[in-house]
Amino acid sequence: MTTIQQAPNGAVAPIVLEKTVLKSWKAPIAFGVVTVLSLVLFVLLARPGSTQFRLTQDRNLVQLPAIDVPTTATCVIMTVLMALITILGVWMVRADRKVPLWLVAIFGFLFLVAFLTWAGAGASIPVYGLLLGTVALSAPLIFGALGGVISERSGVVNIAIEGQMLAGAFVSAMIASVTRSPYLGLIGAMVAGTLVSFVLAAFSIKYIVDQIIVGVVLNVLVTGLTNFLYSTVMTANPGALNSPPRFQRINIPLLSEIPIIGPLLFQQTIIIYIMYIAVFAVWFGLFRTRWGLRVRAVGEHPQAADTVGIKVGVTRFWNVSLAGAVAGLGGAYFTLGSVGSFNKEMTAGAGFIALAAVIFGQWDPIKATLAALLFGFATNLQNVIGIIGSPVPSEFMLMLPYVVTILAVAGLVGKSRAPAADGKPYIK
Repeated sequence: MTTIQQAPNGAVAPIVLEKTVLKSWKAPIAFGVVTVLSLVLFVLLARPGSTQFRLTQDRNLVQLPAIDVPTTATCVIMTVLMALITILGVWMVRADRKVPLWLVAIFGFLFLVAFLTWAGAGASIPVYGLLLGTVALSAPLIFGALGGVISERSGVVNIAIEGQMLAGAFVSAMIASVTRSPYLGLIGAMVAGTLVSFVLAAFSIKYIVDQIIVGVVLNVLVTGLTNFLYSTVMTANPGALNSPPRFQRINIPLLSEIPIIGPLLFQQTIIIYIMYIAVFAVWFGLFRTRWGLRVRAVGEHPQAADTVGIKVGVTRFWNVSLAGAVAGLGGAYFTLGSVGSFNKEMTAGAGFIALAAVIFGQWDPIKATLAALLFGFATNLQNVIGIIGSPVPSEFMLMLPYVVTILAVAGLVGKSRAPAADGKPYIK
């Protein structure tokens, strides 16, 4: 609200701006629903016994003792703490204060601990394996999400992440198999992703074709083309064309021996280390450099960017191409870091999950990375739950990241707003 006061001498007093906070009960309502769910499942339907959390592997140099917790008591404590956070959320909204994101994160962590304790009653949960698997399953999603952030920050909706990753996987497998060099395969994956992005950029920027339609067509085209080449070329001589050497793990001395963090961060392949660098580079570039300022300018207000001399079309074209190269790295991870060969449609919708991570992460590289890690964690948790023999259906765990994404888009963990000019062609 703006207030203008008239001074006695006729002069206008300074304008006073009063900040108005709109009340939103979404977070407290979500807290309450989850707390009631926790009360019913983890307390009223409590499972007897104790749950063990193993933090390190037997071969680790530094060993941490396993943590045994009583199942029922732990679930009760976690539920009580969630109830307290729910009450705090209600108080904050009534006091016209916004529920902070860190409070939502703490609430989610408490629910996760309660769930793992309840699901793992009478069993042992390998925490180290859960975290390592999370990084491995999240790596291609993170590359795809970073590509999506770069592209959409410049104003082009990148539905073709799936096709860029699949092209990267195919080309990296073939080049690495022929040359016996995974590094050349990595470069080939970036080139393949860039070529797919060239088509997206040309049609959506130059010829003003609907960006979503172009992206969907590219996904179908790349899927059909790679399937055809796989069936007719690769399968004819798989030993020479589809047996790429995989990257080996590189252990960083001393750091790799740190419990939990060491194997997680410092016992990885070169692709994972590139991923760490890429996350920081994209964040720093977007928010700390002139390049990032121009990218965000053409994505938010291309007319204003054009008036100050920024070439909107050129800027969008090259950034969409860069996004394709980054997504191509995600495809290379499947063949050079994980599976070790190319299979039909091996990305299995990872590009669309990466796009969901972009939306969940509010078009921010750090938040999108965390969202991709959440997808990977939920997928790996489904595997761990199945191994320990938990009564939780594995299909439920596969649903979890998508449910969380819907809640995020609905605004329960903060407002999610795309760049103002995202998906809108610019005609000078």
